[in-house]
Amino acid sequence: MDVIALLGTGTMGTAVGRRLLATGQRLTVWNRTPARTGSLVAAGARAAATPAEAVREADVVITMLTDATAVRAVLCGADAAVLRPGTHLVEMSTIGPRAVRELAGLLPAGVPLVDAPVAGSAGAAEAGRLVVLAGGEEAAVDRVAPVLERLGTVRRCGGPGSGAALKLVLNTALVTAVTAVADALAVAGAVGADRRTAVEALATGPLGGAVARATATDAAFAVALAAKDARLALDALGEVPAPVLRAAASVLAAAPHPYGDIATLTDVRPTDAAAHHKEPS
Repeated sequence: MDVIALLGTGTMGTAVGRRLLATGQRLTVWNRTPARTGSLVAAGARAAATPAEAVREADVVITMLTDATAVRAVLCGADAAVLRPGTHLVEMSTIGPRAVRELAGLLPAGVPLVDAPVAGSAGAAEAGRLVVLAGGEEAAVDRVAPVLERLGTVRRCGGPGSGAALKLVLNTALVTAVTAVADALAVAGAVGADRRTAVEALATGPLGGAVARATATDAAFAVALAAKDARLALDALGEVPAPVLRAAASVLAAAPHPYGDIATLTDVRPTDAAAHHKEPS
C-alpha cells in the first residue's frame, strides 16, 4: 500500500486525511501549525515536524494549502519537501492553471505532478463524495487514481493544469451565484417580502442550487478563500469584461467576516460563529 504524505491540515486537508485513514491508508501529516494535526494523529496518522520529514518515505504527496505562495514555500523554500524521483505530487489546493504549470517546472526530474482540486465540502470529503478534478499526464493520473478514488469520483479533465482550470470555472459559478442570492434577499428586505418565503421561492427557480449552498450547514468555504479564487479567475481573464464576477469579487473583498463561510454573505445563516471564526493556519 502507498505511503501518503499530506501537507496542509486545514479544514479540507483534515477532512481528506480523515477519509484516507478511514479507508486504510498509511498517512503522514504536516501543518505549519502543528496543533492542527492532532485529530489526524489521534485517528492513526504520523505527524512530521517538517515538510522534508513528511515526504521522506512517501509514494504520493498531497498538498492542500491556502494558495500558490504557500505551496511554493513548502515545496521550494527552507527545509522544503524535496521529493525523490518516482514520488507523485498531487496538488489539491486551488491555485489556478498558471501556478500549476510553474510548479511543475520547479519539481525535480522524475516527479510527476497531478493537479487535483476538488468540488465539495469537508463533509463530502469525509464521506468519500467529492468530485476530484484531475489534470495531468495520463500515466501520472492513472498512478494516483486509486488514492483519489478513495475521496470520491475522479473527473479526468485533460493535461497538466486542466483540473485547476476547471476548478476556477466552478468557483466562478459558485461565488457569482451566492452573491446573486444575497442581492435577491436584499431586494426581499427592501420590498417587505418575508425572508423565509423568499428563500423557499428562490429555491424553486434558477438559483435553486445556490440557495441550497447558501443555506448549507455542513460546508466551510471561507470568504477569504473565495475572494482569492475570484482574483485568480480575474487574473486569467485580463481585460476580458466580466462584470458579474468583478462585482462578486468586490463583495467578497468587502465582506465583514472573511473567515466565515460564503453563506454569511446572504445572512441566511446566523453570523455569530463567523464573527468569532479565526483565520486558519
